[in-house]
Amino acid sequence: MSNPKLMQGNEAVAEGALAAGVLFYAGYPITPSTEIAEKMAERLPLVGGNFIQMEDEIGSMAAIIGASLTGLKALTATSGPGFSLMQENLGYAVATEVPCVVVNVQRGGPSTGLPTSPAQADVMQARWGTHGDHPIIAITPSTVQECYVLTVIAFNLAEEYRIPVILLMDEVIGHLREKVVLPDQLTIVNRKKPDVPPGEYLPYENDDSMIPAMANFGDGYRYHVTGLTHNQKGLPTGNPEVTKSFMQRLTQKLNPYLDRIQMVEEVQLEDADLILIAYGCSARSAMEALHIARGRGLKVGLFRPITIWPFPQKQLEKYVGRKFLVVEMNTGQLAGEIERIFGNKAVERLNRIDGELITPKEVLDKIGGVCNV
Repeated sequence: MSNPKLMQGNEAVAEGALAAGVLFYAGYPITPSTEIAEKMAERLPLVGGNFIQMEDEIGSMAAIIGASLTGLKALTATSGPGFSLMQENLGYAVATEVPCVVVNVQRGGPSTGLPTSPAQADVMQARWGTHGDHPIIAITPSTVQECYVLTVIAFNLAEEYRIPVILLMDEVIGHLREKVVLPDQLTIVNRKKPDVPPGEYLPYENDDSMIPAMANFGDGYRYHVTGLTHNQKGLPTGNPEVTKSFMQRLTQKLNPYLDRIQMVEEVQLEDADLILIAYGCSARSAMEALHIARGRGLKVGLFRPITIWPFPQKQLEKYVGRKFLVVEMNTGQLAGEIERIFGNKAVERLNRIDGELITPKEVLDKIGGVCNV
């Protein structure tokens, strides 16, 4: 391990992207994610990469798709309003299976909202912001160390499964400064390349892996890329059987790999009567409240979904029969998902939507109310 460094969350994201092999960044500055762009603008030219400040977030998303098609690992970062503008092109990246990473450092909304205040209200937008049935991966860090590590993992997932990956942060984690230890060795994944001649290449082949090989533009492979429903050659089609086959593979392609994609942290759950569910900055308050509650003899545990989408339902279902308290800075976006699994009688909520953090005391008070102490 290298020497510890004091880092801001956004800075750690940039460093993680560079460690993953990113050579292209396109973005538009927006609070509270701007430091990512600033760091990438400074560092990318030094490693032979390119930084472009685009005219808006629509162009930013389009640019990283184009860069990825040429074989580059590409990144953009934004916050809520910019993430809204990216949705159409995000859907294009999903449909055309172009790997890339989008960082959304969440802030208060809707619209301009609270530009410098934290929130966690883009959880459902990360899953369903673009239209149509589609797969997506979204992961969320709770520490600055995780900002670095999960950025590398985000690119690994994007490359391995040919999919956009969303790093869903919040203002607190983005601007927090903590000690970070940069690993000397990292696992780096690159996309699967075709092993057939250009004339035999099927860019959207429906094979047993469900993840087609991806040729880079400029490497001698010419193929069609379209947001229209397409056949295995990438050509538009309206054939119902071909459409069904394409959509089934696209929407189900992550299913065989969920055990490798879904990441969670489980803390003192073996004997827990009440399970806190929290992520991002809220998980930090929940963790502190857990320790205090345990000191008072309350059987409380923490389930932290690091992978928000696909939601780690299988891991959580192990605790059926317990009581759940979902702690989040919105009106209950993830709580609704938990209620879908367990029913609303098993789920309590603790929400805050005023731009201020949920404190450990608030979590502790809610625990006391749920446990009747």
